Amino acid sequence: MTILNTTVECLWPLGATLAEGPFWDARQGALTFVDIKGNSVHRCDEDGGARVTWTLPDQVGFALPLADGALLCGLPGKLVRFDPHGGALETLLALESDLPGNRSNDGYIDAAGRLWFGTMDNGEKAATGALYQWDGQRLQRRDEGYIITNGPCISPDGRTFYHTDTLAKQIYAFDLAPDGTLANKRVLIRTAAPGHPDGTAIDAEGTLWVAMFRGARIDRYAPDGTLMGSIAMPCSNITKVAFGGADLRTVFVTTARKGLTVEELSREPLAGSLFRFRTDAPGLPQHVLTPAISRP
Repeated sequence: MTILNTTVECLWPLGATLAEGPFWDARQGALTFVDIKGNSVHRCDEDGGARVTWTLPDQVGFALPLADGALLCGLPGKLVRFDPHGGALETLLALESDLPGNRSNDGYIDAAGRLWFGTMDNGEKAATGALYQWDGQRLQRRDEGYIITNGPCISPDGRTFYHTDTLAKQIYAFDLAPDGTLANKRVLIRTAAPGHPDGTAIDAEGTLWVAMFRGARIDRYAPDGTLMGSIAMPCSNITKVAFGGADLRTVFVTTARKGLTVEELSREPLAGSLFRFRTDAPGLPQHVLTPAISRP
C-alpha cells in the first residue's frame, strides 16, 4: 500500500464521540459537521477559528445546507429544519415509524438539489437500514438491507452513484439516471484491513476518498476501484472528509473516540478531533437542497 506524504494538522481538538458529516459552505466561508453521539452541530472557519456549537435534542446523523441558510438535519425518526441563528427546530418529514431502533446516518445533496441519506440500526446489529432520496416533496427508498449505511456520493459527471456498506466492508456503484433512479448495483470496492469504510467523498477528478474507521487512514480509489494510495492519520477512527477553502483543495477530516478503550485513548489523545491537510486535486462544490419543501 502506498502511503502518501501529506502533512496533517489538527484544527480543532474537540474530543468528539462521533464526529461526522463535514461540509464546506462557501456562502458562510465555514465548515460544518456533527457529533452524532454528542447531539451537536459544530461550525468553524478554514483555520479552525470562529467556533460555534449547537446542541440538538437527539442524535444528529447529518446536517446539510438548505437554500435559505438553515440546516437540514437527520434525527432519529425524522428530518428537521434547524435555524442556527434563532435556534428554531421544525420537523419536515417523519421516518420509519415502524423501526424505532433506527437513526439517520450520513447524507449528501446532489447537483439537482436532492437529498440522499441512509438509516441504520443504532445498535449496529440488524440489517434494518436503507438508502433514501428526498426532493423536498417525495421520499423514495432506493436500496435496503444495510446494518450501517455510509458515504453516499456521486461522480463528477453525475452518472454513477456510490454507497457504502460499512460492516460488509464494501462500496457499491450504481448507474444513476437523471430522474434519480438507480440501476446495475455492483460491488466496486472491497476495502482492505485494517478498518471499515466509513464516509466517502469524491474530488473533481473522480477519485473516491474513503475514511477508514479503525483503520487510521484515508484510502484513495480510482473510478474503476483501483487503490491509488493511503494517507496515514494520527488516530484510529476516521469518519469522513470534505473539500473546502476558497480553492476546494483543503481536505477536512472528522474523527471519533467511539469504541476506543482507555488504553487506546491514552495513545491517541487527538481522537475525536477535526483535522485538515492540502491536496492537489480540488473537490466539488457543496450543493444545497433547492426544491420547495412540503410541510407535514
